[in-house]
Amino acid sequence: MQTLALPTYHADASNPRRAARAMADLAAGLSSWRLAWALARLDLRNRYRGSVIGPFWVTLSTAIMVVGLGLLYSTLLKQDLTVFLPHLAVSLIVWNTIANLVPEATNCLVSAEGVIRQLPLPLTTHALRCVFRNIFSAAHNLPLIVVVFLTIGRVPGVEGFLAIPGLLLLGLNAFAACIFLGMICARFRDIGQIVTNIMQLAFFMTPVIWRVELLGENAWRLYFNPFYPLLETIRGPLVDGGVSVGVWVAALGYSALLCGVAAAFFIRFRSRVAFWV
Repeated sequence: MQTLALPTYHADASNPRRAARAMADLAAGLSSWRLAWALARLDLRNRYRGSVIGPFWVTLSTAIMVVGLGLLYSTLLKQDLTVFLPHLAVSLIVWNTIANLVPEATNCLVSAEGVIRQLPLPLTTHALRCVFRNIFSAAHNLPLIVVVFLTIGRVPGVEGFLAIPGLLLLGLNAFAACIFLGMICARFRDIGQIVTNIMQLAFFMTPVIWRVELLGENAWRLYFNPFYPLLETIRGPLVDGGVSVGVWVAALGYSALLCGVAAAFFIRFRSRVAFWV
């Protein structure tokens, strides 16, 4: 009778090869992005099951907020509505994407507890799933930007395409945040609440509903806010026709820092996630 040869797993405590295993996990997760894509679509279907217009409720609420805050704060801040409204629309849509993604990133591994413990899927698949889910949600708000620009009779020029690198940078930061926050919040569950409170404060400290020019000579202090340069790399090309070199340097610097911390944490503690969740 022929016997079935099962694969064996060789572990060497003196040579755990953490970096090699982490890179293998990353490569396997990125190569199986279609699985993460399908799971993200399934998440949205389950979230809006039974709803009449589904995720477009988010679009409707964002549109109401843009109109309401635009009329109010353009008067309070004495801003020209045709200048302030595009700024507010782009800022709110980008910020809502960030504000929705960060709390979900803290829970992206904990929510996949059953899968992590039962199936040998790469951990990066769960991070990609969270990123794709928020990309789908943000895509429903993008038509609002077009509607606002057409309403005020102003269309971005060719320089508007410079927002594409900013969007790619946002996606990279989202992936790194999902890995880092997902792992650290799986170990320390209280950090998720701390992150939520920080995001509420960051909304008021970031020029979302107010313009940078209002700070005058103190505008340079915004570079200490990591959300500002990331937001400006997308908003600047669409609203102001471009961004300064300093904004891009700050955005790339903060992105490199986040990716470095996420990579170091992933390499060191990836093997413990199954015990943490």
